[in-house]
Amino acid sequence: MTESLLFRGASVLGAESADILVKDGVIAELGSGLSAAGARVIDADGLVALPGLVDLHTHLREPGYEASETVLSGTRAAAAGGFTAVFAMPNTSPVADSAGVVEQELALGEAAGYATVQPIGAVTVGQKGERLAELGAMASSRAQVRVFSDDGFCVWDPLIMRRALEYVKAFDGVIAQHAQDPRLTEGAQLNEGAVSAELGLAGWPAVAEESIIARDILLAEHVGSRLHVCHLSTAGSVDLIRWAKKRGVAVTAEVTPHHLLLTDELARGYDARFKVNPPLRTQEDVLAVREGLADGTIDIVATDHAPHPSEAKACEWQAAANGMVGLESALRVVHQAVVQTGLLGWEDVARVMSAAPARIGSLTGHGTPIAAGQPAEFTLYDAAAQGVFAEADLHGQSTNSPYLGRDLPGKVLWTVHRGYLTLEDGVLATLGAHS
Repeated sequence: MTESLLFRGASVLGAESADILVKDGVIAELGSGLSAAGARVIDADGLVALPGLVDLHTHLREPGYEASETVLSGTRAAAAGGFTAVFAMPNTSPVADSAGVVEQELALGEAAGYATVQPIGAVTVGQKGERLAELGAMASSRAQVRVFSDDGFCVWDPLIMRRALEYVKAFDGVIAQHAQDPRLTEGAQLNEGAVSAELGLAGWPAVAEESIIARDILLAEHVGSRLHVCHLSTAGSVDLIRWAKKRGVAVTAEVTPHHLLLTDELARGYDARFKVNPPLRTQEDVLAVREGLADGTIDIVATDHAPHPSEAKACEWQAAANGMVGLESALRVVHQAVVQTGLLGWEDVARVMSAAPARIGSLTGHGTPIAAGQPAEFTLYDAAAQGVFAEADLHGQSTNSPYLGRDLPGKVLWTVHRGYLTLEDGVLATLGAHS
């Protein structure tokens, strides 16, 4: 039994004001003037109520790289950002390419209690791209894996990619491709363009991403299977996804918050916090991915939360690791990039950051509307707040955020997961019996 919670005056999806009564893990009532004996009453006047955010692309690093992140620290970061579910990428040690490892990750998430952890299985053994991993075993395991990816590596061999797409059709799985032609990006350091040329850094061409997306669209169409494109970053990639959807191909795509806001101009200071895969692109690309998200070409926002220890970033650009942490900042960056610019409303944010990622990942109990009878998975966001993003806003084990020192709108104040609080008035809750 969890305590009953009564949120008064929340603005559901930024629209009508309503009270939200939570009992026994579900939204018991939604309306005005609600009351409940013994319930904890929380003033939510003016706060935007959104379904619990769902991240289809999180690196939790455990097992194997606990110096960067653990399932516990990563899901605490998730709760602080308004997330109630995260999909854990398989680039762990050992790689999540078997039933045993994905079940271990699932159990670690259950023990932590801050968010649902849904493992993603590797496409190939050891993410080496040589032979298919145990896709069926992972799908039928307790983890019920439905998303498979070699993220960090492209499934470059077209025959292996075709076989993977064919295999997952049997259980309505999806292959999430890291679109990067390895031959076209050998030694690449920064988006190929004026900035990389001026800085003397090896260029990372847009065509390395776009050529793989084009190939995989055709493979998915041929096989009749589901394809998901990870961290799309170029204007050309948006055009390809738009073309594929017009053809009726079962393709979905994600964009990261950083590709919605940041450009390669930030690399001029050689600050490795801005080094990421795929690289930050041009302002033209930023505007194109924003438009793609607004018109439905791009289905979701996913963080690609990628924690690293400080020594992996506090070094020269060429030696630095790719990646940024992004769970705590994601909603605030989306607010700035596409809500304040008038491209999306809060109902759209709920779709691209909750409902659609849960649907793509076949995750039940998440991405559901804020309505009576639905699971109590939601977050309350102060859209009127404004502040400088600081290390105090980070709750994982790594601090490699590109937003430190940047003024961002909004603040996540309350997160409800399975009917109990994981974030209370901006402070992470201490979990006991719930977890």
